[in-house]
Order: sequence, then structure tokens, then C-alpha cells
Amino acid sequence: MGIIISILIGALAGYLAGKLMKGAGFGFWVNLLIGIVGGFIGGNVLGWLGIYWGGIVGQLVTAVIGAAILLWLVSLIRKK
Repeated sequence: MGIIISILIGALAGYLAGKLMKGAGFGFWVNLLIGIVGGFIGGNVLGWLGIYWGGIVGQLVTAVIGAAILLWLVSLIRKK
């Protein structure tokens, strides 16, 4: 059951970050990938700042923050 929740959190985080950063989602599979990578990035960045959130909501917020950072970095690379 944990992997299903992680997939749903990743997809939702990617979708929300896409809405925040670009105004539209990217489809389920790309949102999932962005959310999973975003969860890793968000966990590391917030960990460096000493911020740790637990529970599903905390995981979602962490993944959305990381996915937004990822999308921001991608937008900087695409502009060049």
C-alpha cells in the first residue's frame, strides 16, 4: 500500500508544481516523474535547512517544493 500512496503523492505533487510554475500539468507520467524527483530534491533542500515534516501532507508539501525547484531549474536551462 505504501508504494501506491507514494505514486499518488508524486503524481499530485508534479501536477501541483506544474500548475504553480507553468500554469498546466504535464500528463500523469511526467507529473509522476517530476513529483518523485521533486520529493528527493525537496527532502534534501529542506533537510539542509533543518525542516522536517511528517505524514502524507508533509510529504506532499516537500515534494511540491522540490518539484517547483526542479521546474524552475529546467526553465532556466531552457532559456539559454
